[in-house]
Order: sequence, then structure tokens, then C-alpha cells
Amino acid sequence: MLASVVIPTFNRLNDLKRVVAAVEAERDRCADDVETVIVDDGSSDATWDWLSSMKATDGMTSVRQSNSGPAAARNQGVQEAHGEIVLFLGDDTIPQPGWLESHLEEHRLFGAGEKLAVLGYTTFPSEEEGPFLRFINEYGAQFGYSIIDDPARVPFNFFYTSNISLPRAELLRLGGFREDFPAAAWEDIEFAYRAAGDGLRIRYQPLARTIHEHCVRPRTFCRRQRTSGLSGAIFAGLHPELSGFLGLERVGDLGRLSGARQLLLWILVEFGELIEGVIPAKIYQEFLDQCYLQGLAEGLHLRSAEVVHADDVAGIDRGGDRPQHGGS
Repeated sequence: MLASVVIPTFNRLNDLKRVVAAVEAERDRCADDVETVIVDDGSSDATWDWLSSMKATDGMTSVRQSNSGPAAARNQGVQEAHGEIVLFLGDDTIPQPGWLESHLEEHRLFGAGEKLAVLGYTTFPSEEEGPFLRFINEYGAQFGYSIIDDPARVPFNFFYTSNISLPRAELLRLGGFREDFPAAAWEDIEFAYRAAGDGLRIRYQPLARTIHEHCVRPRTFCRRQRTSGLSGAIFAGLHPELSGFLGLERVGDLGRLSGARQLLLWILVEFGELIEGVIPAKIYQEFLDQCYLQGLAEGLHLRSAEVVHADDVAGIDRGGDRPQHGGS
């Protein structure tokens, strides 16, 4: 078998149905042998009932585990997969026509004798797109496609498991994703850091396109940035050499920000959603940095007290989204 599409999911049945339908359409268009592997990470909605009814579908495997987070779910999916290439999707990132073939063609053209990952392009539905969504998608925090300098050599911190593919053998050889990250934040970038050090190369192929069907607003995304900061503290503990990249030296900046300044940032970002083009990029970046640094400071405090554990971190989103660049 050439490829396996692995989709971890948690309590997003309606979104998952759209993703699976799109994947099946892509498999029908593709001449290669491709399977779908779905891992239910302990959903409490009707996800498993629906997946159980789909078990007889040719080329689809569904497994269920107790809620353990996205890293564990992806690892389980890789164990169940049979393909030489694993393609990861989020449970709310819907493949567009040509997505599957674009990934596989990159591997055919450039993957021979290479440790190669292929990064696709993810964007939001056009009807939801606004200044804030464009900023986080193109210039960082969520993704950051517009700041990719060389599509043939993409840095490790662009390894987004909402839309990426790589050899299954590399995932297994490097031990997969670390499961001590309690949320969907930094655990995939940590894997990519180890893999890049071992020779993994990442190529960017924007034709491998998905649509992120998820409602994102500044306030909710600030919570995700805080989650990213909490996980950033774990990442720094594993790789102290990345402390600058993760923003540890900037945590002290929080104490110099007045409450009035923080409130002003909130107001400006919200105002920018009402009138196009009035808020400069540096305001969005400062807003996102402060949300991330708050979580990072909290995570560092927890680590210093040696109490970092998934149950100790309030407000964590165990779903498929995760803010990416944080304080980098």
C-alpha cells in the first residue's frame, strides 16, 4: 500500500463527516492504493457510533482510545496504518480536489532516497476570512505560509499536522510524537525538530490545499495562544537550546505591560475586524505575543513547581487545532 491518511478526532462529528467525505472523494480520484485511518480520541459525542457504522467501508480503519491527546492519537494511527507514506489531517481540515495527488506526486518526484515531508496549504473559508484570520494564517501564530522563503527547504517549525505527509518508517524510527504534551500545541514541532536534526527535509506544496472549517475569533485564539505558551514551557524543558526560539527571554516583558496597554490591544484587534486595513500587523503580533507569553509564564511556573500534568493545566483544548509560532 502506498499511503495512509491518518485523522485523529475528538468530539467533532459533523466536521469529521465532511473531512472523511472529502478524503474518500480524493481516494476515488487517485489511482494509487490509499487507506484512511481514523482514531477516535475518546469522544463523548456520537463519533464512535458513526465510525462503527462505517467499519465495513473498504479501505477505512477506525480505532478508539481513551482520551489521551492528539499526539497519542496520531501515534496510534501510525501504528494502525499500512502505507509507506502517512498523510496527517485535522478533523476539521477538509481536503480540496487534488490534495492527495499533490502530496504523493511530491514524494514521487523528490522523495527517492530522501527523508522527505511535504507540507500542504491550509486556509479558512473565504466567507469567514478577515484581517485577523489572514494575519494568523499567512504571517504566523496559526500557520505562516507567506514567510516561507524557500519552498524546497522549509524550517522545522512549519511542520503542521493538519496537512502534512512523510514516510511512516521515519515516524516509527524516531518514536513518533511525544505524548507528554497535554494539548495540540508544539508536540508536532518538537517531533520535526528531532527529525530535522536527523536529516528530514520539508517541502512546501501549496496545491495540496485544505480548508480549515473552524470558527476562529481573536478572543478564542488568544486562549489557544495561551495553550501554546503552556506547551512551550514543556518544549523548552526538553530542548533548552531552543529557549530563545520559544521566547523564554521575553517572559519578563509581561511585567512591564500595563493593564491599560493590554486592554488597548484587545480593543484595537477587535476594531480591526470591523474596518479593513486600519490596524497594522505589529498590533496583531503584539496581541498574539502577549497571549502566548502569559501561557508560557504560567507553564514555566508550573514546571518550576514540578506539577506539570495534563490535569493541572486549566482550559486546555485537546482538539485538533493548535497555535503554532507563539513567542518565536
